[in-house]
This record gives sequence, C-alpha cells and structure tokens, in this order.
Amino acid sequence: MPSGPDVQRADVRGHVSSLRDGEGKGLGPGGRRGGRQPLGSLAAGSGGLRGDSGMGTSLDIKIKRANKVYHAGEMLSGVVVISSKDPVQHQGVFLTMEGTVNLQLSAKSVGVFEAFYNSAKPIQIITSTIEMVKPGKFPSGKTEIPFEFPLHVKGNKVLYETYHGVFVNIQYTLRCDMKRSLLAKDLTKTCEFIVHSTPQKGKLTPSPVDFTITPETLQNVKERASLPKFLIRGHLNSTSCAITQPLTGELVVEHSDAAVRSIELQLVRVETCGCAEGYARDATEIQNIQIAEGDVCRGLPVPVHMVFPRLFTCPTLETTNFKVEFEVNVVVLLHADHLITENFPLRLCRTEPARPGAV
Repeated sequence: MPSGPDVQRADVRGHVSSLRDGEGKGLGPGGRRGGRQPLGSLAAGSGGLRGDSGMGTSLDIKIKRANKVYHAGEMLSGVVVISSKDPVQHQGVFLTMEGTVNLQLSAKSVGVFEAFYNSAKPIQIITSTIEMVKPGKFPSGKTEIPFEFPLHVKGNKVLYETYHGVFVNIQYTLRCDMKRSLLAKDLTKTCEFIVHSTPQKGKLTPSPVDFTITPETLQNVKERASLPKFLIRGHLNSTSCAITQPLTGELVVEHSDAAVRSIELQLVRVETCGCAEGYARDATEIQNIQIAEGDVCRGLPVPVHMVFPRLFTCPTLETTNFKVEFEVNVVVLLHADHLITENFPLRLCRTEPARPGAV
C-alpha cells in the first residue's frame, strides 16, 4: 500500500452504495440461468474474462460540474464509480489530482537546444493523492465513492489556465487507480477537468487599431513594381480582448486593380519555450475564417468577427520558462496569387462575466 507524505487518508463522506444485479431473476448455479448453456458461450465466458479488467469490472470518474470548469480555491468534487457483475477483491483505491505544463521543441529547434530536454521536464503545478478505500472487497453491482479535492497550490505556484497548444500544453487530470492482486490487472481511469484563471477586476480598456494596406506599406516584397495597385482600409475595435468575447471590426476594399479572390482572418498562437541556452519561438495556426469570397464590392464594409476557441486559447501568459501569445492576420488573396497579410498582436485576458441588466 502506498505510504508517505504524498498519500493522505480521504474522509469519504456518505456511505458506499451497492446495487446488486442478478438477484431474483431465476439464475441457476454459477450466475447463469438453469438448463444447458450453449457451447458457443462457454469459451467466451469461461473464467469470467470480460472487458478490459479481465473480470468484467469497470472504473469511472464523474465530476460534479457538467462543464468541468473550476477556479483556484474552489472544491473539486465528484464520485468514483466501480461497476462489476461479481464481487471484486482489491488492494486499495487511490485518487490522484495532477496539473502539469508540458513543453517540447519543434523539429527545427531540437539540434539548437540540446540541453533543453534536461531542463524542460514537465512542470508540476499541483499534485495530491488520497487513499479512498483500504484493501478489501467490493460487492457486485455499482459502488459509488464520493471525493473532494481543494484546488490550492503551495508556495508561489500559480494555477495556469487549461491550454492545449502545440509546443506548450497545460492540463489538469484526475487519475483513479484500483490496485489488484498479482494475477489481476490493476484498473486505471483518467479524467480531465478544466481550470480557468482568476478574472481580472475592473472593465477592460479597449485598444482600437486602424490600418491601411497599400503596396507601399508591405514588407518582405521582392518585386514591388509588379504588384497591382490597391488600397484596403479597416479597423479592429480592440486588440486587448476578453477571451469570452469575439474579436470585431471591419474592412473596406477602397480600390484594387486586381480582382479579390478571398479575405480571411487567421488566428495564430505564438509559443516560446526557454532554457539556459536560449529561447525557441514558434508560431502556428489555430483557426482560419473566411470573411469574404470573390471580388467584393469596392467601398463596402466587410464585418470582422472571430470567436476565440475554447481550450485552444487562454489568457496571454508569460512565465520564466515559457510564453503563450496570440496574433491575428488579415489575409487578402488577389488573382495572380498575390497574398497580402497584415499582422496584429493580441492580448487576451479573462474578465468577470457581465451582470444581468448591467450596461
């Protein structure tokens, strides 16, 4: 049985409930109906080999909140459900809560930062293990064991918001382990829950941006003289964005000698992983939304509207070992494959939800 400072005794509230199946249904000896059993089912059912566990036993974790979203300082609660058609011997049931930041380098950076792999082990944000049930036996049917975990971090650590990126991944999980005897396989079930960072207080100050795109404003152009003449104006209502609100604005094609094929919004994540040797910075696309197709009317305002996807975005984050930033590209594709891109850095943050009736 695991022991030591990491293992705490759980105060399992309530009682263990058992729902017995198969009683009063006229089952014969051995749990099967009286009479002869078809030969085809003997081989499949002999020894009780069913499911993943080898004994027809399943393990599940049910979190109390349907959206699985929690904040620092709150109580994470739910039940562990053990289902079996037969009584189950076990050597203890343990529940582990873990929050980690996993960093990795892109293929182009692997040779540059060889020492990175020694310094970029998963960063532990929070970890806690409780013993839910001591060694013993579960009855047949369904057994539910309630649990509670306080979401408190030690020292100066911070509960970063859940984020699923390419080179930076922030994830929080619950893992339940039911230890078994040597002849039976241990059962394990993992379940992810979501952590949102603490909302910033006060109203977010907008930071509007106006832009004008012409051949003269473009950078990284090899043959500027061959470009068609065009004039594109627009604005973004704010580059400081609440993550729960859409990015909005508008764009107007005032003039273009070449026909417009498509206008798109591209949301980009910029992930920076660092170590003693330096930093590796990589930009990858999260989503691309087409806001206009074909040769749009000149002088007609085209609305800009993009919703930030859940889990694949998070409030802009900067720490000692890594950074997560976001940008948006306004992409205009002209005929003859002329591609025009205007880049805007964004600052995402989580704000308090507006109260009903508030202006």
